[in-house]
Amino acid sequence: MPLLLVEGKVKRVALKLLTLFLGVIVPILIVEVFLRIVGYSYPILTTTDRALGVVLRPGAEGWYRKEGEAYIRINPDGLRDREHQKTKPPNTLRIAVLGDSYAEALQVPIENTFWAVMEQRLKGCDAVKGRSVEVINFGVSGYGTAQELISLRRKVWAYQPDIVLLAVTTGNDISDNSRALKGEHIPYFVIRNGGLVLDESFRESSFFQYHDSLPYRMLRRATDYSRILQGIYQARYAFQIYRGGNAAPPSDPQMEPGQSPLVYREPNDAVWEEAWRVTEKLILLMRDEVQSNGAKFIVVTLSNGIQVNPDSAVRQEFMRSYKIEDLFYPDHRIKALGERESFPVLNLAPLLQLNAEQNRLYLHGFGEKIGKGHWNVIGHRISGEIIAQKICELKEIK
Repeated sequence: MPLLLVEGKVKRVALKLLTLFLGVIVPILIVEVFLRIVGYSYPILTTTDRALGVVLRPGAEGWYRKEGEAYIRINPDGLRDREHQKTKPPNTLRIAVLGDSYAEALQVPIENTFWAVMEQRLKGCDAVKGRSVEVINFGVSGYGTAQELISLRRKVWAYQPDIVLLAVTTGNDISDNSRALKGEHIPYFVIRNGGLVLDESFRESSFFQYHDSLPYRMLRRATDYSRILQGIYQARYAFQIYRGGNAAPPSDPQMEPGQSPLVYREPNDAVWEEAWRVTEKLILLMRDEVQSNGAKFIVVTLSNGIQVNPDSAVRQEFMRSYKIEDLFYPDHRIKALGERESFPVLNLAPLLQLNAEQNRLYLHGFGEKIGKGHWNVIGHRISGEIIAQKICELKEIK
């Protein structure tokens, strides 16, 4: 081939590559730099897991700004916590916290979480004087009691805890234990012949297999380095939530995504009755396994925004709208379970409501959404202080 033809072909290829670079790659780089400058960050902190459905990705990190603001780091063991050695140090009281998004607490810096506050307060407790206190957080957003039980079995015992604290989010934990109510691709327990049987059929779903595939895992990993990919991922997730109908009713500003007012009432249909039966059986099974491992089991029911709204008129209007007689129905029901089955239950919500009303404080929410959503720094602080006080009063640790 003549040299001039070769040179002409090379120039055409080079021109096409330059055009591609200037027309596509440069704009992408500009957008990427712009997103970083303005502080856009939606790190993908989770990955799929064949036992739990979803877990936190070891080593994932980034700014979380969907609600509140905090820089999040997931430790090498896949916990939103500092690193802890597996072997418990001598003369140490070690507490494992199981929970969902309230325990994961992406909305606040780690030092402001209720379990970090609890740890600091317990260090001054007379009942634990002479011992170190170490609280380890196993909370993961979206977990119900079923996944928390599986986490107990797969992760918690390696850390040799003295106390296992189950943090129950009454707003959605009961419905999270029902495939009929939640309908997501996660493990569930079902009642058969009076006992609980683990249903792991989620592994066979096309949804899980797609998200568990190598290409998708690689794409998820790539979001660590690209704000554009993070934006695409979040837009896709938001569309799935919208299409799935999980959004809160827009007509009621007090209702929150993933929650139902039916949790505040005695169940009057088979689905909710089953959800409650499964939840209670899961709590009892967890208690039995904790006690058989020589540890103390404590249940703490947390709060929902409407329960602790400082304006009693707002609470009353919510109750009238949904024909609710007792905003603390789920809390009282779990408390009664503990009294029947001999394990301690701390109902935080009534105490937090009293505090919020007396001091005119909003313990949930941030900015324009104050009063709704997860605990803010104040909510975490007060909750951590109360839990520490109640643990300090337990005879078993004295």
